[in-house]
Amino acid sequence: MADAPAADPEKAGTHGSAGGDDASGGGAVAAVVGRWRRQDLLEKSGSALRAAAWALSLLSFLVMAANEHGDWKQFDHYEEYRYIVAVGLLAFIYTTLQLVRHGVRLTGGQDLQSKAGLLVDFAGDQMMAYLVMSALSAAIPITNRFREGTDSEFTDSSAASISMAFFAFICLALSALISGFKLSKQTYI
Repeated sequence: MADAPAADPEKAGTHGSAGGDDASGGGAVAAVVGRWRRQDLLEKSGSALRAAAWALSLLSFLVMAANEHGDWKQFDHYEEYRYIVAVGLLAFIYTTLQLVRHGVRLTGGQDLQSKAGLLVDFAGDQMMAYLVMSALSAAIPITNRFREGTDSEFTDSSAASISMAFFAFICLALSALISGFKLSKQTYI
């Protein structure tokens, strides 16, 4: 009696069919639930990043559009600053439409087909991220030149708008990565 045989893990599932089915079924259910959680996390994080990009692009647009301090200190005298205003407005409109689209999808409304929707997300996020980066990289040199001569409310507002555009770029770039990941996981059958 002292030497009781050790339980063999391979034979444990063969004693009763119910025990074996529960173990394999539980693993499948856990895998499906895990996949649903990952998909939900990707969906929520993509929406959160777009919402952040929406707010940051709106701030960038508004700060630069309000950057008028008289004489040479008006944003509309400089192409680079007009460019950042235009791209900020475009990014705001794009992210607004994406958030509305996501809201419609959450409420059970009609959305684009799965593959087409993912392509729109990926291409749109990529395009807006590159446009925002282009606009802020065009505005940085002129702001640096102005700051060498004089540091004023005008240059501070310009720098703040550029900073908001940079953070909007980060959000859009991360959103594009998530969209690309979701696109790569699609089946094409």
